[in-house]
Amino acid sequence: MPLIPEEPQIHESAQGPRATPANGRTAPTPRPVPGPRPAAPSRPGRPGPSRPTPPVQRTARDAAAKPGPSGPAAPAAPQIQLIPASVEGALDAAEEAVDLLLDSGRAPGDVLVVTTGEQHPWAAHELSFGETSYWAQHDARDDVFYADAAVAARAASRPVVVVAVNGGAEGAAAGALSLARARATALLIVCGDPQRINSVLGASV
Repeated sequence: MPLIPEEPQIHESAQGPRATPANGRTAPTPRPVPGPRPAAPSRPGRPGPSRPTPPVQRTARDAAAKPGPSGPAAPAAPQIQLIPASVEGALDAAEEAVDLLLDSGRAPGDVLVVTTGEQHPWAAHELSFGETSYWAQHDARDDVFYADAAVAARAASRPVVVVAVNGGAEGAAAGALSLARARATALLIVCGDPQRINSVLGASV
């Protein structure tokens, strides 16, 4: 008789300690807790930093595409950068700005340079072959295009417009700056006397 009750006690004791201390909280309770903790923070953390890189490159293209079909007022306002320079050094400052743009990866066909005083040597040289070939290079958009303020109104919009305030009448500089602001879809760089440029830009706003 004593052997019979001992056998069931042995079987119960083998299953008992696993179930009794849990009291309904068995093994499944600790298992799901560590599962969702590492999975939740790891997912939002990874895609976050990887997303901002592509839109930076797309914004320049999107900015050029948006002003045409809808809302020309909001996207047409480019970022303005002022480079202090004297009248004599404005053209050299504009050349340095163009070199920096090209070195940073900007396509040459994206850049338009406008002079308010003396023509850029490239423009004077190309115009010696006639206006037809001169404007044909503008339409090709293969390289940086240089235009005098007097004819810059004929130039089409480009992502970057660089203005060299290297002389000319006050009205010519004001007209060139307002025109350059309308032609630039992403960035407007103005090289010249800061006081003169700020007064002209303030009056044209």
